[in-house]
Amino acid sequence: MNKKTVRDIDLKGKRVLVRVDFNVPLKDGKVGDDTRIRAALPTIQYLISNGAAVILCSHLGRPKGGPDPAFSMKPVADHLARLVTVPVHFSSEFVGTEAQAASSRLGQGEILLLENTRFHPGETRNDPELSKQLATMADVFVNDAFGSAHRAHASTEGVAHHLPAVAGFLLEKEIKYLGQAIADPARPFVAILGGAKISDKIGVIRNLLTKADHVLIGGGMANTFFKAKGLEVADSLVEDEALDTAKELLGSPKLHLPADLVLANAFDNAAESQTVDAGNVPTGWRILDIGPKTVQAFAGLLKGAGTVVWNGPMGVFEFPNFSKGTFGVAQAVAGSGAVSIIGGGDSVAAINQSGLSGKVTHISTGGGASLEMLEGLALPGVAALMDR
Repeated sequence: MNKKTVRDIDLKGKRVLVRVDFNVPLKDGKVGDDTRIRAALPTIQYLISNGAAVILCSHLGRPKGGPDPAFSMKPVADHLARLVTVPVHFSSEFVGTEAQAASSRLGQGEILLLENTRFHPGETRNDPELSKQLATMADVFVNDAFGSAHRAHASTEGVAHHLPAVAGFLLEKEIKYLGQAIADPARPFVAILGGAKISDKIGVIRNLLTKADHVLIGGGMANTFFKAKGLEVADSLVEDEALDTAKELLGSPKLHLPADLVLANAFDNAAESQTVDAGNVPTGWRILDIGPKTVQAFAGLLKGAGTVVWNGPMGVFEFPNFSKGTFGVAQAVAGSGAVSIIGGGDSVAAINQSGLSGKVTHISTGGGASLEMLEGLALPGVAALMDR
């Protein structure tokens, strides 16, 4: 990675503004899952142990046009206070006189969490005045929010132009693994793409077909490829507007579609099911998973791979009866011996639920950001950081 990190900068006695990704689920006013908070702790603890006063900011949810108590960062501050051994303060403003005063009072080795960045309308517009105001609170900016690095917002990209700006450990790790997979992967390089829609991943498929040795397709997006080939898909989900693109992509010998499919006669876990070869979908049925022959074929391509990137489930894996394909692929990825990188909420959930998270190399914390990196795009929140 050619960007400076927290290791490359003097931190002692500095006020350090850190953009974290604390966009966590809240339930009954409490944090429901603190994975993202824990992921930021190595950077926070490094800053504290090197004598910094740490000011954290993050968005949470999608508040509409202003402050909304349902999306307050206060429960996150309370939760963070239980995970660290230093004082955690909270500002009920993101910027303004209260936030400014709280940051000025902050002692070395203490933490201040600012209110939700998206309570300010200038955040998502990347308002230059907001970026400047935010920068006045600190001496250094650290971006450790990979999940938001693909957005040019005031707290991710704008503020980096007003302060010495470096990467935190989490951002560094994400760029290392995903950047390496695209720039110089150990081969064979196998990409697995699933999920419902081709339209979300056209750029990714195009880019990976130039970089990978094999691109394996599953999930709802495979149905659009089947229809583009003239195969029967009956009541399955299809993106008709993407059929021309699918036809064009089918020209690549690197693209692999499922050989067999698990069907249901309704979109329901309790629906009747049957397994058929691709192209043999009877009227009134829909494709909800890949079949056992496909899992076996995909596992064969994964065996001995040097690099594996997986983004998106192989079927409607939230229905237990249609999750076998996704879990079968999870096992094949974990057992491949490759440098394995998992991105996207559903694939990450599948790896975690299958108990195999310890057997993959890297689990990405950012769905949209990881897709943009796989598409070969520059991330604004990374591009704005200081070069080595």
